[in-house]
Amino acid sequence: MARRVGYTFKNQYKEINFVYDKFHDIYEAVAAAEGIDLTRYHAMEAQVAMTSKGSQAVKDYRHKEFARFGFSDIHFIRDESAQDES
Repeated sequence: MARRVGYTFKNQYKEINFVYDKFHDIYEAVAAAEGIDLTRYHAMEAQVAMTSKGSQAVKDYRHKEFARFGFSDIHFIRDESAQDES
């Protein structure tokens, strides 16, 4: 099932489709949509994960790096039809 992801890239709001078959997480999807190579990012993320004791350091690194790339407010878009059925 395809999901929608909303994000702001360099002060411009955008939406894309997202499926787990193609991307590991929404951060990879938005980077691919904007043509950003994450090779160096993944290497550093792995080093942070190996040297930190918890997952919070990895999350902090991810948020800071994607902010440096120009991203903000990366989130899944709630399906309005699913809300109506509840």
